[in-house]
Amino acid sequence: MTTSASTPTSTAAAPTSAVAPTSAVAAAPAAAAGEGGDRVRRRRRRGLAPGTPWPASRLVGPLLLIAAWAAASAAGRLDTGAIPAPWTVVRTGVHLWTDGTLTTDILTSLERAAYGFAIGLTAGVVLALASGLTRTGEALIDGTVQLNRAIPTLGLIPLFILWLGIGETFKIAIIAIVVYIPIYLNTHAALAGIDSRFVELAEVQGLSKVRFIRQIVIPGALPGFFVGLRLGVTGSWLGLVVLEQINATSGLGYMMFQATNYGQSDVILVGLLIYGVFGLLSDTAVRLVERRVLSWRRTLSS
Repeated sequence: MTTSASTPTSTAAAPTSAVAPTSAVAAAPAAAAGEGGDRVRRRRRRGLAPGTPWPASRLVGPLLLIAAWAAASAAGRLDTGAIPAPWTVVRTGVHLWTDGTLTTDILTSLERAAYGFAIGLTAGVVLALASGLTRTGEALIDGTVQLNRAIPTLGLIPLFILWLGIGETFKIAIIAIVVYIPIYLNTHAALAGIDSRFVELAEVQGLSKVRFIRQIVIPGALPGFFVGLRLGVTGSWLGLVVLEQINATSGLGYMMFQATNYGQSDVILVGLLIYGVFGLLSDTAVRLVERRVLSWRRTLSS
């Protein structure tokens, strides 16, 4: 009786042990399919991003434009009196450089842009901090800056000539105004956009005002500051084009104004190309600094 009772037990246990490997084998493809599905989903998610940046990708557009310009000039599709060929412009630039006139004009323009940019940068940052960190500063500063932004800056030229004279001072002052407005606006917006939870955390941690500014305010405001800095750098060159045509004896704008009187379109294009190169180089320099300073961020551009 004992033997017959134990036999069914051992017989019943056998199928259980035989089924276990079969279920494990069946589960393996399912797990593999799940992992494959995860990889596909990850691949799809990665496909939404722009991808790896191209080296020197911002030069592609300008080079294509110059290539189209050269092709149209070689095919005789452009009026050489209005738009000279690229090789004519290059030849004129080399001639002006060897004469020494282009060197003097470039140095003069760089000096004016540097002084105006330095003043505008300082004013924009100081005013943004004062307005963004205190309600009193916001009440006194923000409305005035918004009013200044609504007034065309180049429309202030006649008034500044009456105030500061027709020399170099009013030119630098106008450039400073063109620069400080975008720096102020973007830095102030970045300060206002700092999450209030970071402020509460700083209060709970008992941070001092100096540590709060260094650890919370400055990192939070840097992205907006760099956007304003790029706009300010470009604005300094745009303002310089107009200002150097008013009672100037040197500078790229003066050179272009003189060329207009004599119908020298190739000289005008030399000046415009130099302005464009300076604007592109300065913007690239700001981008490189921004990438280094904000290397802790994970963004689409990175």
